[in-house]
Amino acid sequence: MGLEAIFYNFLILWSVIAAVVFISLFYKNAPYGRFINLNSSYSISSRIGWIVMESPTIIGIFIFLFWFLETIGLVEIIFSLIFLSHYLHRTLIWPFRAKLKGKKMTINVVLMALLFNIVNISLQCVWIFFLSSHDPGWLLSPIFISGLVLFYIGMLINIRSDNILMKLREDKGTGYHVPHGFLYKYLSCPNYFGEIIEWMGWALLTMSPAGLVFFIWTFANLVPRALSNHNWSKSNLPNYPENRKAIFPFIY
Repeated sequence: MGLEAIFYNFLILWSVIAAVVFISLFYKNAPYGRFINLNSSYSISSRIGWIVMESPTIIGIFIFLFWFLETIGLVEIIFSLIFLSHYLHRTLIWPFRAKLKGKKMTINVVLMALLFNIVNISLQCVWIFFLSSHDPGWLLSPIFISGLVLFYIGMLINIRSDNILMKLREDKGTGYHVPHGFLYKYLSCPNYFGEIIEWMGWALLTMSPAGLVFFIWTFANLVPRALSNHNWSKSNLPNYPENRKAIFPFIY
């Protein structure tokens, strides 16, 4: 069995696992943030945990770029830079801007996220550096440009939504408060909404089956988590706006 056949068979398996995760998260809250149970396992600093579990994405891209720099073209480099633009922020900027002082993360969560990121970056890089066949003209195609616009719209939504939460904690202290403004007018989790748009854009601009499966995983992970956060907020935060949806404006 060749590399391409192994790749596609694994993507099918990986998608099935995503579907199982999607269904299970409607019955059991993901152990992040407000739902963390520090009594269930060993824990470490949330800041360190974030950096450790997200770092394979950066390391993986640079390893592949180093190995294939003499043979790859402009398209592969652009794809790599776009991917890095998200993960350099998520790994090396966001953990130091977020209000994580004194917060803990369980080792189980770190290890699961670490495993996911190792698998995911491997899939993205196998597609980019081995299996894709885009020529430089792809970078001027309507599909690439549309995907690129979606990617950075989603990234900006994600970052701006996070900034509102950070400012809220600066003004009102640690804990959970009702955010207002921007897409919080309509949603409980616009940061998750932005990330879903982002990886939809990635799947489009790369026209990659690996990118599509990453989008599926993002959807499977974030939609039930958004619903859990939304329901928790309605039950625990006084005067929480009744008209907000969980993650998709006016829909859900």
